Amino acid sequence: MAATNIVEDPAGGIAPRGKSAQRELARAGLVSFIGAAMSAVLGFAVIIVLGRMLGDVGSGVVLQVIAVFTIALGLARFGMDSTALWILPRLRDDSPGQIRRTLWFLVSISGVVGTICAAAMMFAVPFVASTEPSLASAIQTTAPFLPAAAMLLTALSATRALGRISAYVWVGNIGLPAMRPLAIAGAIGFGASYVGAAVAWALPSLIALGLALVVLFSYARTYPQEHRKHFKEQRIARRAVSYALPRVASASLEQVLIWVAVLCVGAVSGASAAGVYGAASRFIAAGLIVDTSLRVVVAPMFSRHQNRNDHSGTKDLYQTATIWLVLFSTPVFILLAIFGPVALSVIGPEFTVGASALIVMCAGALATLFAGNVHSVLLMSGRSGLAALNKLIVVLVTVFLILLLAPRFGIIGAAIAWTTASVLDALLALIEVRFLLKLRISLWPGLYPFCVGALSVGLPAILIRLTLGATWIGLALAVAIGSTAFFLLCKANQEALQLREFALVVRRRHSSPQQVSP
Repeated sequence: MAATNIVEDPAGGIAPRGKSAQRELARAGLVSFIGAAMSAVLGFAVIIVLGRMLGDVGSGVVLQVIAVFTIALGLARFGMDSTALWILPRLRDDSPGQIRRTLWFLVSISGVVGTICAAAMMFAVPFVASTEPSLASAIQTTAPFLPAAAMLLTALSATRALGRISAYVWVGNIGLPAMRPLAIAGAIGFGASYVGAAVAWALPSLIALGLALVVLFSYARTYPQEHRKHFKEQRIARRAVSYALPRVASASLEQVLIWVAVLCVGAVSGASAAGVYGAASRFIAAGLIVDTSLRVVVAPMFSRHQNRNDHSGTKDLYQTATIWLVLFSTPVFILLAIFGPVALSVIGPEFTVGASALIVMCAGALATLFAGNVHSVLLMSGRSGLAALNKLIVVLVTVFLILLLAPRFGIIGAAIAWTTASVLDALLALIEVRFLLKLRISLWPGLYPFCVGALSVGLPAILIRLTLGATWIGLALAVAIGSTAFFLLCKANQEALQLREFALVVRRRHSSPQQVSP
């Protein structure tokens, strides 16, 4: 194990190591999990509002607009969000007086590039989507919101990098997602078309940006500010751009990987199929809330560990995060796979045809859990170019498989393509981390927690599904029995699952809430 001492932070926080790192991971991870869970629920609200008020065809059109906007956003933010996670934790150690100028630089660059991308998007879309006038019009109308969304993501990532997880959660995970379904429902209720619904989805990013900037720069004032010449002498702008350039391609490709299936299914099988597939994929995104919440916390911690060449600390942190990721995510995907028709019926009866595709994607998600937060380890080592190459390979494989399988198997073929690509993405990162970064990490830490989740939740759920079928009563019974068995098994295996620190943090939060400040 790594040493158990802690390092003081200029803003009053600490950089944890060893057992202290586990405790910090649990504390910040718990806050982040609550936010990610809220974000997932509110994201479902968007899908439900679209499905109930616009049907599968209308929701398919709006989801394609969201897909195009999100892919463009990967380019528009110019990698400044990932750069913030990489460079700000290092500046906290090495040069805290440059944090304020660096923040302004990162946010400003994302705004400028976002504006350029918005203009290009408005100009190019009519030529690309000329056969779908309603889709083209909706995409054009949402384009002006691209700069605000790019600056928002960068500002929120900077709050994470500075250890202010609670601010990130309130603005990014709760505030913005809560505004979107209300805005969409209001717009459709007043008679808005697909275009109006898409604009209602994008509009809240302006409000969220204002909140994020106020919070970010109020925190930044706690750091001293050195002279401008030191910013130039340390070549911070050059370092940031050098790291960001590969991330521009990588981040865009990441969004393509997430949304390309929706667009391809829409092109091959129509808006209705795109709506069903998009709804199923949203459940997978919700199931990854543990992964999202842990990644929010561990990314800057990985950066600081690797900046200090603390390989032992990086490995210990990775192993603990992987155990918790697999343990708490496995039950979710098992229940989704077994009771998929019940879950999809929430959006509308016409969406239950996506149950088979949901099973395939749940299997893929479960397989990738074993790799843990390996992508964060690779990125925070500074290998953004390598990460971009990985994404390019994975996207090409995804598109090839979708075009090969979707015309014959429909959304199930698209699900197989997504699953294959996700597993490939994780394997590439694992190989590179092990052989290039010389970090001997493996898939074994996730095996035992997977067995705990599969035995306690999966076995009862299968028996109940065979007995009662895919019904709400069956799902409720499976959740009740599975949760009880899961809790008992976790309690009996606290040491093996490294849950003592997690339980201690939960008890402390109930007795005396505290500010998270890694």
